[in-house]
Amino acid sequence: MDYSKWSSPSFSCSISLFHRGDSISNFLVIIILIFCAVLLFLTAVWIQQSVKRKKKSSGIPQGTILYSDLNVPATPLFSRRHRLTGKPDYILSKQNQCIPVEVKSGKGPYPHQNHILQLAAYCQILEDTSGEFVPEGILVYNNVPYTIPFDPKLRFELESVMKTMRASLRKSSVPRNHDEPGRCHRCSMRRYCTDILIENP
Repeated sequence: MDYSKWSSPSFSCSISLFHRGDSISNFLVIIILIFCAVLLFLTAVWIQQSVKRKKKSSGIPQGTILYSDLNVPATPLFSRRHRLTGKPDYILSKQNQCIPVEVKSGKGPYPHQNHILQLAAYCQILEDTSGEFVPEGILVYNNVPYTIPFDPKLRFELESVMKTMRASLRKSSVPRNHDEPGRCHRCSMRRYCTDILIENP
């Protein structure tokens, strides 16, 4: 058998080109991976700085942000014990305690009762999911924070409201509990409501 072809210049050249092409491919893969890593790092830095700017401009108190739903949609929190789910705007670590923060808009007087109950629900969810005592929550209106104690009175009120809501869900119809056309106008369920105070479009 003639083995001379194995040492021919053309064959040696093809082997050399193969290795050279393989090296170029590996180099390109490394460059792409480095580029992706840098891009992810810069994105993470941008998100972190954006959260800090929003926190400062929104009047959010000092503390480490553990969770945010304002810049990037966050995973909902869920309490199996109370069958509640929700996403607070922020969760702060303040003096080794987790504090839910909700940023609101609207006219005074502040704070609004429905916002207090929403915040109370977040306190309860956070307490159930973390296993830690949550002493309070914070509502922010026009860059002004309002600390809402999650005390026994508010806990009882939250429990009472949840029982009323669940009882209402078992009914075939639920009467309107207000006489405010503005609330009907802003309600996401107005197209389905038969007791609405304004005309549906």
